[in-house]
Amino acid sequence: MPILNWLTRDEDIRTAQHVPYRLLEEVPDLSAGGGDAGNMLIQGDNLEALKALLPFYAGRVKCIYIDPPYNTRSAFEHYDDNLEHTKWLAMMWPRLELLRELLAEDGSIWVSIDDNEGHYLKVIMDEVFGRRNFVTSCTWQQRTTRENRKVFSEDCERVMIYCREPAKFGAARNDLELSDTVKGRYKNPDDDPRGPWQSVSVNAQGGHGTPSQFYDFTAPNGKVHMLPAGRCWLYTWPVMQEKIADNRIWFGATGNNAPREKKFLSEAKAGLTPNTLWLAADVGTNDEAKKETVKVFGSTVFDTPKPERLIQRILHIATNPGDLVLDSFLGSGTTAAVAQKMGRRWIGIEMGEHARTHCAPRLQKVIEGEQGGISKAVGWQGGGGFRFYRLGPPVFDAEGHIRQDIRFAVLAAHVWFSETDRPWDGKGDSPLLGIHGGRAHALLYNGILGDKRPGGGNVLTRATLALIREDIARLAPDFVRENPGYPLTVYGEQSRLTPATLDRERITFKQTPYDVKARK
Repeated sequence: MPILNWLTRDEDIRTAQHVPYRLLEEVPDLSAGGGDAGNMLIQGDNLEALKALLPFYAGRVKCIYIDPPYNTRSAFEHYDDNLEHTKWLAMMWPRLELLRELLAEDGSIWVSIDDNEGHYLKVIMDEVFGRRNFVTSCTWQQRTTRENRKVFSEDCERVMIYCREPAKFGAARNDLELSDTVKGRYKNPDDDPRGPWQSVSVNAQGGHGTPSQFYDFTAPNGKVHMLPAGRCWLYTWPVMQEKIADNRIWFGATGNNAPREKKFLSEAKAGLTPNTLWLAADVGTNDEAKKETVKVFGSTVFDTPKPERLIQRILHIATNPGDLVLDSFLGSGTTAAVAQKMGRRWIGIEMGEHARTHCAPRLQKVIEGEQGGISKAVGWQGGGGFRFYRLGPPVFDAEGHIRQDIRFAVLAAHVWFSETDRPWDGKGDSPLLGIHGGRAHALLYNGILGDKRPGGGNVLTRATLALIREDIARLAPDFVRENPGYPLTVYGEQSRLTPATLDRERITFKQTPYDVKARK
């Protein structure tokens, strides 16, 4: 597969490996509503924030939408949108790598872009996500007015779409709802009790038919219907007879027209396959988005915001209520606002100070029932909540060792992710982290066994091993019964068991903080 080369490529494709794991520290005064839904608004560099999310959300995000700087040399107050081309690629590559790791198997990533960098974005996303995982590129009519000052009036942007697993995404994605225009095509001129219908032809190209599809037939009123030249019927005569008997073949109001099949609205596909041309009338424009932000903030925050209806269409196609949505270039907070109104869970990351001054207040208004954007269309009345986070200190010191003051849950999530490549679901009330691939994993750290003395309870002894085994038997009895003599990995400050005992008990001991490394 062709790849894109640029001046700092070799360094840039390793950037994500060297990004430090940082803690996420909640700022309760900036959180709002009920925090149980798990919605997160994170202020900080999105590269470091994405790395911090990995141990908890790897493989769990159903839909990622990002609207990165376009590198257009236009005035963006909150982003450096005049990045030199190499710097733009250097900025995008590691972020795309981390976003890929967060994406669920049936998930998708949608990227707004224009033609300044769009073609280069396609090439690097082919490499990061895999070319076979490219879904399509939608064209969005972002404006309906003409720019006469330019050689061409640029009226459209692109939304580039990739997925993790094409078959799983295809099975999970939703159709668009039938529009009033489409529903209006269904009539009921014969008062059929099955309701409105529209008719379709019952013949096809002759080269596609079998011999049993070539015949003339007599309609119920005695009229003989002959095949048009070069055509065949869609159905064999027995099948055609069944459809005529079931009043599914329409011969016109007089009964003398060419036969057509009745397709009932009640039996039609629930929705429309999404197309790739998104008109302003359906999903809004930049001007509509500016009016939405003015209504919320009293002024325009960004020059090129996205309308709520555009994000609504993306989330409708890609997600269902309760699914997790991520936007790591949150901007004015539109993605989070729409996700909240549509009943999706969300994570928004914004590096600027307006994460506090604009995003948080906007989402507070959404919780209170703000009626702009798509609110009326989805029946939004308010509710829910979010927690506001800032990036805290690194989990690891300069030598790559775990810091001694890290809380148990933070280290547990990192250890579990390092061992299994999966996020951790534990509550931090047991040394058992979980079972994966036929192996149990445990962590002795920060007095998890209730012994707060230095080193107490964090050392692997026969007593602490017995407690770990008891927890495994209590929490996973089926696993113990089906896997006698199961292998066990234990992280702790030190082990007082002999190598022979460890080998006999099938225990792999790893010392903290020295065996816990910053994951590459």
